[in-house]
Amino acid sequence: MRRSTFLILLLLLSLSVGACFSQQTQILRYSTFTAFSYLSTPSLNSVQRGFDGDFGVNLRSWLTLGGDFSYNGGSTTLLPNQLNAATQAKLAPYVPIFVAKGIPLAVPYSASTYTYEAGPQFNYRKLQHFTFFVRPALGALHGTFTAKPNNPYIAQIVAGLLGSRTSQSDTVVFYGFGGGITWEATPHFGLRVASDFVHYDYFSNLLNGGRNSVRVVVGTKVNWGRNIVK
Repeated sequence: MRRSTFLILLLLLSLSVGACFSQQTQILRYSTFTAFSYLSTPSLNSVQRGFDGDFGVNLRSWLTLGGDFSYNGGSTTLLPNQLNAATQAKLAPYVPIFVAKGIPLAVPYSASTYTYEAGPQFNYRKLQHFTFFVRPALGALHGTFTAKPNNPYIAQIVAGLLGSRTSQSDTVVFYGFGGGITWEATPHFGLRVASDFVHYDYFSNLLNGGRNSVRVVVGTKVNWGRNIVK
């Protein structure tokens, strides 16, 4: 009895392993993806959270064309060493005042980041329930920051740099690469984890050069349409 049970279990395991490593035979034409988004910019000590969504059209089993949109928001502090030389020169007269009073020369602010991108995605579908993919990351990034002065001295600095406004926006191009994995639970539904590394240069009138950001998204994918596998 134990031997027959063991043989049955072994047979089931063999069949499941074979199915796992067989090629995908049902790939639907369209897909949408919605996810939680985590955006990190180490050079600004910034972490933002939000959501991500994309839409894709499977032209071939290995090629998808689509578009992506994300929103992320968060708060951090702007430090003098993150500013360009011209802006640091404007701050120089304030440094002795802050040193004398023992107040850190740092400006708290809230920020929001919108990204828009479109392009190809290259898929590896040799496993029945898992799709691996890589993609170039090329698009537009729109960033907005709003200064949050926490004392009269910081408020004076913000007024000196930004005038009567406490917020500023900028839109720039970003580029990089990304990739991830999708667990194809069924032909119509999956779970995806993906990451993108991008470079861009925004608020160049204030900041000291380009920035690198890493975005990680985790969410669900829904597929529909006809099966493109011949």
